[in-house]
Amino acid sequence: MIATLNGICPYFTMFPLQFPQRILRRYGIAGQNVLDPFAGRGTTIYAARLRGMNAYGIDSNPVAVAIARGKLANTTPDRIVKAARGIIKSVPSAERPRSEFWDLAFDSSVLRTLCRLRAGLMDDSRSDARQALRALLLGALHGPTGETIQSYFSNQSPRTYAPKPRYSVKFWQARKLTPPKVDVIELIKRRAERFYSGSQKTGVGRVIVGDSQCEAVFDRFDSDVSWIITSPPYYGMRTYGPDQWLRSWFVGGAPEVNYSSKGQLSHASTNEFCKGLRSVWRNCAAVSKIGCRMIIRFGAINDRDVEPLKLVKESLTDTGWRVTSCRNAGSAAAGRRQADHFVSAADAITEYDVWTIKD
Repeated sequence: MIATLNGICPYFTMFPLQFPQRILRRYGIAGQNVLDPFAGRGTTIYAARLRGMNAYGIDSNPVAVAIARGKLANTTPDRIVKAARGIIKSVPSAERPRSEFWDLAFDSSVLRTLCRLRAGLMDDSRSDARQALRALLLGALHGPTGETIQSYFSNQSPRTYAPKPRYSVKFWQARKLTPPKVDVIELIKRRAERFYSGSQKTGVGRVIVGDSQCEAVFDRFDSDVSWIITSPPYYGMRTYGPDQWLRSWFVGGAPEVNYSSKGQLSHASTNEFCKGLRSVWRNCAAVSKIGCRMIIRFGAINDRDVEPLKLVKESLTDTGWRVTSCRNAGSAAAGRRQADHFVSAADAITEYDVWTIKD
């Protein structure tokens, strides 16, 4: 079970669990506070949990935050299934999206049930059982079909990013593909047993929706931070929202693709990008102890002519952080890292781990 929960919902810009886990196992101390200002799907959050440390995270994407919160949830499979049944019982009906895409993406009875669960979780997702339920539903929302035991609710789709409506409709119609009629509760039960069975360390911490460039966001954390392990978006990567639009709908967003970049770093120029990152690093320093270590994994995508190491070092100027070492982390193709979604193995750009300290 130890590493299983980290895979509760795929998210293509994830870095491997081994990255933060190796650092915290070697240097971290149980009870210390760990922060990730670009929390993503909560890999650092989960690594901190495994080490018995307090985990804090910030991300501008509500989908990422919902997944990360699921990795801090202290619950059991029975409680998760009970929460799902309770919502379905208390929400007899809910408005559902209507278009050719939605008709082909989900079986009508499955979509009705998902809409009821969505409405119930939007109304109240405070308990650990409901946070875990939401995370596992996000992970099962779309993915491949044709398995002996169906693991996803949708018609044939990618697991990591949402299918775009126009392309999907043509794809499904051309192949005469229909959505599976899934037993929603049974699928929830299977996933709950997979991800939340067995012994596990208690998850302690908090993950919030917010823009890490804003100083006020950090006011919601009242603990001194000893470790920061993070990987900001690589310069030019701006598709987080559109690529997760279906999951965004499930946590309260619109039932169509949203191309907004609200709350994200500016990619208009390297100067603007560095300016945004510099604000984040200063905000991190303000909540960190003297001697706090901040490790940044950073690279590039091959359609932007930048030197990633130079870029991240520039962003650290006058932020309260001193660079102590820069380590080659290999290439994106070697470790399923951020840029792996965008480049081939032949074109993979070297990534770096930049170690810093707050003096």
